[in-house]
Parts: sequence; C-alpha cells; structure tokens
Amino acid sequence: MIDVAVVGSLHLDIMVAAPRLPGRDETLIGSAWHYKCGGKGGNQAVAAARFGARTAFGGQTGQDDFGERLRANLVAAGVDITHVGIDAGQGSGMSVAISEDAGEYGAVVVSGANLSIDAGAIVLAWAPLWDARVLLLQNEIPEAVSLAAAKAAQAKGARIVLNAAPARKMSPDFLGLVDVLVVNRVEAEMLAGTSDMAAALAALHAPYRDVVLTRGGDGLMLMTRDGSRSDIPALPVKLISSHGAGDCFCGALAARLAAGDAIGAACHFATEAAGKFVSTPQSP
Repeated sequence: MIDVAVVGSLHLDIMVAAPRLPGRDETLIGSAWHYKCGGKGGNQAVAAARFGARTAFGGQTGQDDFGERLRANLVAAGVDITHVGIDAGQGSGMSVAISEDAGEYGAVVVSGANLSIDAGAIVLAWAPLWDARVLLLQNEIPEAVSLAAAKAAQAKGARIVLNAAPARKMSPDFLGLVDVLVVNRVEAEMLAGTSDMAAALAALHAPYRDVVLTRGGDGLMLMTRDGSRSDIPALPVKLISSHGAGDCFCGALAARLAAGDAIGAACHFATEAAGKFVSTPQSP
C-alpha cells in the first residue's frame, strides 16, 4: 500500500553560504558550501516519509554521480524508488542556492533529466503509484507529466494535491483535477492576478478545491471547498533558514491527509512542522 505518491523533480542542490545575494555583475565571497539532495518533488517525498506516510516516488535522474546521490537519499528516507528512471542521455537535475546570513535564499535550477520524463509512458509504467491515497505534485516537471499522473491517480480515487511552485501558468484541464492547491504569496499573485491575498485566495478557490495560501512567518490562509475561510498562525520560532520550508509543509500536509485528517487539522500539523524545520539546523 502507498499512502503518498509523489511525481516530481529531483535536483542535487549546491548550497552556498553568503552574507547576501549578489547584485548584477557582482562577485561576493562566501563562507561555506555543501551538497544537499533536493528538487521540490524529492524534498516533499522525504518529508512525507519522515512524517510516517508510506511514500513512493515517480521521477527521473541522469546516469551520473548526482543521480546516485539523489536516489540514495530517497532510499535512506524510506521512499520507494521503483519508479525513478534513469536517462543516460541527460544530466541529473541540479541547482545552485545561495543562503543569506539573514536566513533567506535564492536559487538557479537546471532541470536536466526531469524534463525528459515520458508523459505517454508513465500511466502504465508507474501504475502502482495511482493506487496511493494522495498524489502530490509540483511545477518543476512538464505539465503534461503531472496532468497524466493526476488523471490516472484520480481515476483510482486518489486525492490530488498540487504545490504550484515555481509559479507558472497552468491549463484549466490540469487545475480542474486538483483537490488541494498550495501556493505562497508569489504564486498566488501570479495565478490570481492580484497582490491582495484575500482576493487571490477567493479567486483560486473552487467548489471542488481547497486552497492553502502560505505566508511564511505570517502563517497561512485556508479556504475550504465549501467557501469557509480560516487563518492559521505560524509557529513562533527563531528563523535559521527558510530554505525547504515549503517542501516540509507540503510533505507533512500530504502525510496527514493520507492518514485521514481533515484539511484544517492537516494544515495545523504542517504549519507546526514547517516552523520546527526552519528553526532547526539542517545537516548537509
């Protein structure tokens, strides 16, 4: 049995510590660097598994050292990688992320093998994933792949959770399959066309969809499919780094939804989990 199936991206992040993000044409002296296994899909799968969900992953790496590290990281977290393919003709996805002294960060991503997943082949090839209770998706792989996965999983009764990150336009066909939409301020503004977060929340809502709008230290706004709105405060913590907070939140949310929690209870749990994550030193 699979509680949470994640179809998404795998990137090896090269993390650089610096006093701040560099300006155009500027070279800064950093203080440290390390590798970190990432990709929103990979991070969220690891989080879901660590919060107790039986988790399986569908995705792709290159045939390289980065790919070996990424697959080993999933296995170490207890994630089933049976459906993680290897594309010998593409490099694995990777990113360079700069973490500021103040705790914020910026990143550049090279998607590599994540972009060569065959949307037409996965419906049959990844069939066991569609029996999961929750399918968790993001926007770091082609929409055609996510759309095929969502259709296949929904047909089997899975709940479709989309973390619409990074922000990009999405087709009505894809959004129409989403049961729970998770966005941050940037994504909400881009998708809804307004910087008024209450208005954006209402614009993204649908009678078949819950919308979760995360706001970092300001907590989150939730509008359930019946139109009820509630605000959930952030856990008051001392920020060490916000890098990966959204992925921790989404993995925890999916795990609790798969366990049978109502959306409000799952959001409370995920908010607390993310708060603890951003205030705890993360190992390289």
